[in-house]
Amino acid sequence: MSDQPLLSMRGVDIAFGSTKDPKPTVFGFDLDIFPGETVAVVGASGSGKSTSAMSIMGLMPGDGHVTAGTITFEGEDITHASPKRFTELRGDHIGLVPQDPMSNLNPVWTIGHHVKEALKANNIATGSAAHTRAVELLGEAGLDDAERRISQYPHQYSGGMRQRALIACGLAARPSLLIADEPTSALDVTVQRQILDHLQGLTEELGTAVLLITHDLGLAAERADRIVVMSQGHVVESGPALEILQDPHHPYTRKLVAAAPSIGARRSEVQVAEPSDASGGADGADASGTKDENPLITVDKLSKVFQVPGDKPWRKEDFTAADDINFFLRRGRTLALVGESGSGKSTVAQMVLGLLKPTSGTVTFDGTDVTDLDRRSELEFRRRVQPVFQNPYGSVDPMYSVFNTIAEPLKIHGVGSKKDREKRVRELLDLVAMPQSMMSRFPGELSGGQRQRVAIARAMALG
Repeated sequence: MSDQPLLSMRGVDIAFGSTKDPKPTVFGFDLDIFPGETVAVVGASGSGKSTSAMSIMGLMPGDGHVTAGTITFEGEDITHASPKRFTELRGDHIGLVPQDPMSNLNPVWTIGHHVKEALKANNIATGSAAHTRAVELLGEAGLDDAERRISQYPHQYSGGMRQRALIACGLAARPSLLIADEPTSALDVTVQRQILDHLQGLTEELGTAVLLITHDLGLAAERADRIVVMSQGHVVESGPALEILQDPHHPYTRKLVAAAPSIGARRSEVQVAEPSDASGGADGADASGTKDENPLITVDKLSKVFQVPGDKPWRKEDFTAADDINFFLRRGRTLALVGESGSGKSTVAQMVLGLLKPTSGTVTFDGTDVTDLDRRSELEFRRRVQPVFQNPYGSVDPMYSVFNTIAEPLKIHGVGSKKDREKRVRELLDLVAMPQSMMSRFPGELSGGQRQRVAIARAMALG
């Protein structure tokens, strides 16, 4: 490892808003990353992890700006680099795997176009050579049947598959530093390991350094050489990963370590339902062995077939996303649909919500078939069934404040007076551990985790 850091950040302060009235967000951030090293920045949503990382590339959202300190990359002070210089650095020198796989892909471009665009922009390959390399990169990122998938569009990919496409783009130019902002948040555990193994191989073979932004302390401990712990915009502790885990000094770090036991360690605490007690049990009996004649939700022989492009642009092929799905859910129980990305979980959920019409089969909610409701019945159904979507960036309106987002379901369904709705919004913010002072903020001022908390509060608003 080189004696000189690839990236050095010293005393970096970051604020949002005008220079006359800035809102400080990050305070005195220090970080060193050496070639070939993996450093993880860990902390709760809203702690300043992503903001600190984006300042390295000049990609802070909105009116964010560095107000103090220095950022040095490969010996060059880039704290206040020009837009042109940041453009030169991005991709070729500093790669990025962004946090949100849903909104970081252009919906009118094929996945292959995205990867080839990254290759072209960095003068790596064009034409047929770019196509061949794009297929290789998608395969490296864990995408099965990359040759066929390369011609598909983002909406034809699951969240995890989109994340893999973004990883392929981030690695296209073989950068010396890769910033991975929650790179496996949308991936199942098997693909997560494949992706992280690949990133680790890259650091070892090419000397690429990785800045890993995550809220998952277990992931950071497993993959990082060093860990930086952030809380409320401050670095509260940093050091070798093993040292941080075994002997945390700061109370917040101790709290993180205590809250992240392994599944193996907790296995004795988990109550696993017996077959007769399972919500999707074939016998339909509850824990006492009695038949549940009136489950809240019954899914019967549910299937969904999509039309996707074939080997020729004018040809269409059937793609079965869900095939003969059967389960039921009793009141007061929790049922988990588990599977790899692209296995059809979200497709089934959207059919249960009435957001996607099944090709065949039925969804019965409280005795009513919801696959073909009239407008009035649909509104009543919406009041009783609320989703928390996978993507907190695309599921909240950027023009709505936190208050308006959470209060919207109450207004649509005519629940309470204006004063009652404000009281309810305050209660919900307390429930999701967000300060009531954030009611006037907009999604662009929130982290991904904070946006998801707002989405959860909105989903609970109608009870």
